[in-house]
Amino acid sequence: MDTNIEKIADIRDKIRKKQNKKRYEHTLGVAYTAACLAFIYDEDPLRAELAGVLHDCAKCYSGEELISLCGKAGINLSQEEIDSPQVIHAKYGSFIAKKEYGITDQGILDAICFHTTGRPDMTVLEKIIFTADYIEPLRSGLPDLDELRKLAFSDLDECVFRILSQSVDYLSEKGAGIVPDTLKAYEWYKKEIKDHE
Repeated sequence: MDTNIEKIADIRDKIRKKQNKKRYEHTLGVAYTAACLAFIYDEDPLRAELAGVLHDCAKCYSGEELISLCGKAGINLSQEEIDSPQVIHAKYGSFIAKKEYGITDQGILDAICFHTTGRPDMTVLEKIIFTADYIEPLRSGLPDLDELRKLAFSDLDECVFRILSQSVDYLSEKGAGIVPDTLKAYEWYKKEIKDHE
């Protein structure tokens, strides 16, 4: 079983030793925000906390290192991901969570894998980690952050769509490539929100 309290505490301690102080504080913020969201949306708070603790477990590697490590692990990367290596830590993090931390819960592994890009029709846990990473208490300087923090606790799908929309707008304005999962997720949630209006 992946989600007993002792195992989470042990993994949290290992993560603390591998991350710098700022990254670890962010990790704790995501884990606790995810657990709170889990109470609202009928997800297991321990699963959410564990996914939050592990979501950035591969963030300690550079973009070049991640591209190389993914190649060695047989993880396929799109050209857009190679061009935007800051998103690759999620895919490799899922691999590390399984290989180094013994996580067997595929739902947790997927929540780690898609926390940077999103994907169409995410599970509740995937949406929780995706959102918690964006709204955790130490985040600052992002558009409409206070509004999104409130929205996350009342309409998770709308919040996910708003985060995706901001990401797509930001990357488009920069002229940066947008990874396929993010574009597909944006289109999927845009349709989902319109269909429920």
